[in-house]
Amino acid sequence: MSSNSGLTAEDIPESELVETTSLVVNSGEIRKLGLGRTWSIPVNKSGVGSSNSVHELLECPVCANSMYPPIHQCPNGHTLCSSCKARVHNHCPTCRHELGNIRCLALEKVAESLELPCRYQSVGCPEIFPYYGKLKHEQQCRFRPYSCPYAGAECLVTGDIGAILAHLKDDHKVDMHDGCTFNHRYVKSNPHEVENATWMLTVFNCFGQRFCLHFEAFLLGVAPVYMAFLRFMGEDEEAKGYGYSLEVGGNGRKLIWQGVPRSIRDGHRKVRDSHDGLIIHRKMALFFSGGNRQELKLRVTGRIWKEQ
Repeated sequence: MSSNSGLTAEDIPESELVETTSLVVNSGEIRKLGLGRTWSIPVNKSGVGSSNSVHELLECPVCANSMYPPIHQCPNGHTLCSSCKARVHNHCPTCRHELGNIRCLALEKVAESLELPCRYQSVGCPEIFPYYGKLKHEQQCRFRPYSCPYAGAECLVTGDIGAILAHLKDDHKVDMHDGCTFNHRYVKSNPHEVENATWMLTVFNCFGQRFCLHFEAFLLGVAPVYMAFLRFMGEDEEAKGYGYSLEVGGNGRKLIWQGVPRSIRDGHRKVRDSHDGLIIHRKMALFFSGGNRQELKLRVTGRIWKEQ
């Protein structure tokens, strides 16, 4: 979809317009007349076209996404979105005629009159929006699918929480635990290999919710560090209802982190790069490990609680 979804037809300058189209109400239908081509849309008694019929006209024939201003058309009246105009090298994908700079103002005006349900209506969203506000809502809709939180690969799987849990267990072999406390031991024979290494993801079932515990090694600038943090499998507003603590130590020393889990709506790298978790520099981690400091042996403990 085009990124300028918040625009209306009036927001677009018309300095480069060559031709436009017009709407005519005649004999119970709206006719979109466009240089040699006519579309007929059934209308109701109030003269408003069927949303489904108009919405079909607003679907780009190239990318199949909804079109937003500026909507382009060829001299024969075939329309397409502004993003796809460049992709087809300024030639109509239907008749191969050169596109030029013809704007389909009529279709843009029709779109302004539409109110459509959210695309996630089938999974619970009850909202209805004006056409030009629908895309902005859908980008933030709480019913939109979640991305896989596994950080070990650029996984493209999306779905609801149930589907994501099954995917993590079956495809990524992630450990699943019940309980609100944890005690994990992390061992690595060569702690000097830390650049962008992802070590472990564990999922906890606590208070009827799911939480992802990440433990990773990466470079912070030029300094190798280890980091543990928690993410909530749900929306950010729900995540704020919980707190957690992490603790690591050894040789009579201890580091403690207390925070609020981040929603998995925030990508794992975004959370990591914001340093929102327990960060342990390699020298300190090896000191905690004891021995000859050639092997990493860290024990991370923690708990999750529900805020009052």
